[in-house]
Amino acid sequence: MSWRIGCVAFAGLIGMLAGATDPWELPPVRYSETSASGPVGRLETEIREGRRITAMSPLDRLRFVLKLLEIPEESQVLVFSKTSKQNSLIHPGNPRCLFFNENSYVGYVPGGDIEVAAHDPLLGQVFYLVSGGLGEAPMRVERDSSDCLSCHGTARTESVPGVLVRSVFPDASGQPILPLGTYQIDHESPIEERWGGYYVTGRIGKPHLGNRTYAEDAGREAPTPSPELSSVAGKVEPTRYLRSTSDVVALMILEHQCRVQNLITSASMNYRRVSWLEKSLDPTRDPDQGGAGRQADAAAVKIVDALLFAREADPGEGGIEGDPAFQEAFARRFPKSRDGRSLADFQLHTRLFKHRCSFMVYSKAFESMPDRLESAVMAKLREVLTAPPGSGSHPDLRGPERARIMKILAETLPSWNRG
Repeated sequence: MSWRIGCVAFAGLIGMLAGATDPWELPPVRYSETSASGPVGRLETEIREGRRITAMSPLDRLRFVLKLLEIPEESQVLVFSKTSKQNSLIHPGNPRCLFFNENSYVGYVPGGDIEVAAHDPLLGQVFYLVSGGLGEAPMRVERDSSDCLSCHGTARTESVPGVLVRSVFPDASGQPILPLGTYQIDHESPIEERWGGYYVTGRIGKPHLGNRTYAEDAGREAPTPSPELSSVAGKVEPTRYLRSTSDVVALMILEHQCRVQNLITSASMNYRRVSWLEKSLDPTRDPDQGGAGRQADAAAVKIVDALLFAREADPGEGGIEGDPAFQEAFARRFPKSRDGRSLADFQLHTRLFKHRCSFMVYSKAFESMPDRLESAVMAKLREVLTAPPGSGSHPDLRGPERARIMKILAETLPSWNRG
């Protein structure tokens, strides 16, 4: 193939991608056409083939889904802003509860259906609606590949099927007052911008936007302390929920992991797409030595920054106080080094964790990265952690912390030792 013909063909393929409404619907991903793996996908198949699940209470049905996905009940957070598929049911007295682990997310509004977002190695986040299963109505599981992606497949999610946490200014009904603006939240976001539209139980040193509603004619209030809550029992009917908490530590972990997961999904999809394009143009060419490899190297820088909590927000004087039950349930999910250290060890004074390397290295998203992308991420992570303290990127990571992180990785993460 001549250089000129190759360029024309490549431009044609890029044009095809650019003209598509949803690039993930193109090869090699073909999002809507490709069957999803994982426990929810298997349950969907089993129900379609005749399995009946009936006679559950609403909370028992929710527990069934959480158990299926190995999500701890203690991860519950409550959002009362109308920012969901089931907005008609959501208001400050009937918030949506969210649960998560490093791989999956579950949302439920009392009186409504259960929403699930679960990671798939090829497809990224796959979205489901779980309905029925109450009384005589059989449970139904339906995969969604259109409605959910109107919010969960945009630039806010790195332009792939993903997840996000937004902070809004809700009115007394929970409706976001859009003229006042919104924030997309991750671990870098100032505390003062977080949790608008959420209940927050626990304590943090800086003021935030949670636990209150707003009025458009009053504008944005000056950053004054939100009411501190130890329980949501006075705000909602607690018997309609699994717990009486909307834990501040759970919220902060959720915000961090959504960012990391989107970066990994985006990098994986983009690498596969560029690799497929290059192989289509020239089957003899190694994409890892061309555009696909360069794409992986560039993405690795962003992923490692997020994994190492770059620019993590200051929680303020006095640090963070959350629900010990959530912290224990969270920590149980992750391995420990021989001396008992873990990437899930909390610090909660000046930052979330003692050892600032993300637990998301144990996630299915991380495990399922293409080999070339995984190699680039591990090489960049090793480069940062072995650099002299105070040099280059992440100067706040001191020598002892770098050494502890590398020891934990060496003893708990098989891919660390493949480098």
